[in-house]
Amino acid sequence: MLKGMFFVCLSLSLWTAGSSLSCRWMQHKFQQFSKHSLDLIDTMANNSTNTTVDAGVGFPYRLYTKTSKASAEDRLHFLVQILKEMVVLFEEDTSNASWEENIEENFLQFLTRQEQGLRSCIGTHKKENRKLHRYFQRLSSHVLKKMDHSAEAWELIRNKMKTHLVRADLLACSLLTN
Repeated sequence: MLKGMFFVCLSLSLWTAGSSLSCRWMQHKFQQFSKHSLDLIDTMANNSTNTTVDAGVGFPYRLYTKTSKASAEDRLHFLVQILKEMVVLFEEDTSNASWEENIEENFLQFLTRQEQGLRSCIGTHKKENRKLHRYFQRLSSHVLKKMDHSAEAWELIRNKMKTHLVRADLLACSLLTN
């Protein structure tokens, strides 16, 4: 299902090469990097434990909904911040995580390259979304720290980050189709 969604987004991005968003990186590279990031986070799951605990930090659906109605530049800033916040989160102590370190390193490299590529599409530096930042801080304190950075805590984080990547991809596709 996810692969089908990416092919649709990729097709739309190629079809809308003349869209109002005039960022070549976004039009030609974002989907490729997004797909690799999702593949890597899925690979991390193959080596990890399964868990059903939620730890009380829900997903910020309202922030995504609000952002989806914002200007193209605001959506790009939001995407950049998501990727930046994910990298910061994964820079915490992952020694208990059950995935291989080299997979995590590759994943973080792809996230960083996506962030840099998107950052090249936006002009001025804008203030970060405080609600999004606080959400990621809660993940750190309410999930990782309270659960001692355990494998189970990291699996919760990995699942949430996968959802972020899917939602970010959909938000990026909306930029290309406007």
